[in-house]
Amino acid sequence: MASQADAARTAPVTLHSASSATVDGTAGTSAMDRFGSINVFVRAAETRSFAEAGRQLGISASAVGKAVSRLETRLGARLFHRSTRSITLTPEGALFLTRCQRIVEEIEAAENELALAHAAPRGKLRVSMPMVATLVMPVVGEFMKAYPEITLDIDFSDRIVDVIEEGFDVVMRTGDVNDSQLITRIMGTYVHLIVASPAYLAMHPPLATPEALVHHACLQHRFPTTGKLRRWPLERDGESLDIDLPTTAVATAVEPLIAMAEQGLGLACVPDFTVRTQIGNGTLVAVLRENSGALSTFRALWPSGGKLTPKVRAFVDFMSLHLFPADSTRRHEQDG
Repeated sequence: MASQADAARTAPVTLHSASSATVDGTAGTSAMDRFGSINVFVRAAETRSFAEAGRQLGISASAVGKAVSRLETRLGARLFHRSTRSITLTPEGALFLTRCQRIVEEIEAAENELALAHAAPRGKLRVSMPMVATLVMPVVGEFMKAYPEITLDIDFSDRIVDVIEEGFDVVMRTGDVNDSQLITRIMGTYVHLIVASPAYLAMHPPLATPEALVHHACLQHRFPTTGKLRRWPLERDGESLDIDLPTTAVATAVEPLIAMAEQGLGLACVPDFTVRTQIGNGTLVAVLRENSGALSTFRALWPSGGKLTPKVRAFVDFMSLHLFPADSTRRHEQDG
């Protein structure tokens, strides 16, 4: 014969509502009422009191007792040891409580998630961005106009930040990321361009091949965290080229390199979105385009633990749509 514990583990369970009508036995049972009985049992088990459980649920202690009794009958197992002064869980009751608490927690989490999804984006949003103000600031300004209840706290830095340890809501970075603690979303893609001023190009030997760069002034970018120089992504016929370039000047941010290139001090290799204006007005010219066309990725990252808050979702969606409009249009067409 199966024990009561086995019965509690294996018997099919039909649960009923804890509404006052059902608890008092004046209404029939239905699938729609199942969570109520679980809630009554969990409250009684956690408070160790039918009276306190009833107070919290807004029903009588007698109604709680009747609901528990009917639940025990359906399960074929006693859930509580009762005395005139207290109630305690039986082994079967303890086992059933563990399962029921998981159900209650899941339902509460679902309710919180739904409420969060419909909440208005507001509050302080701490963001870390690379030092590419020419790309992000116009879009950031439009975001602030669209979401006036979000207060941005922006850290502009090219260093590698610890998203979780430093308390950032969102981090935007270039390149690949391999971190299971972070969720990543691609904002768009870009290429690096080798640029120089028309005056510089007029005064120096022509650049017919990447190898000719060894005879030119190269303005180098240094990673502030590692101290290493950023490799220029040179290639030919899909194969990477490893060329030892000269170093005329070094900077840990892109903007100074662009300024030096505009002054005719040398060649700089920078993301295409940082020099759109300069190329458009002719202060800089791109060279060796066919040898520096490898795609790079611009990403948003945020901690994987917990739900995406309305303010983070609003920021990520807005930046994804407006930072790289051509890419977002292409993604939309592909999704369609």
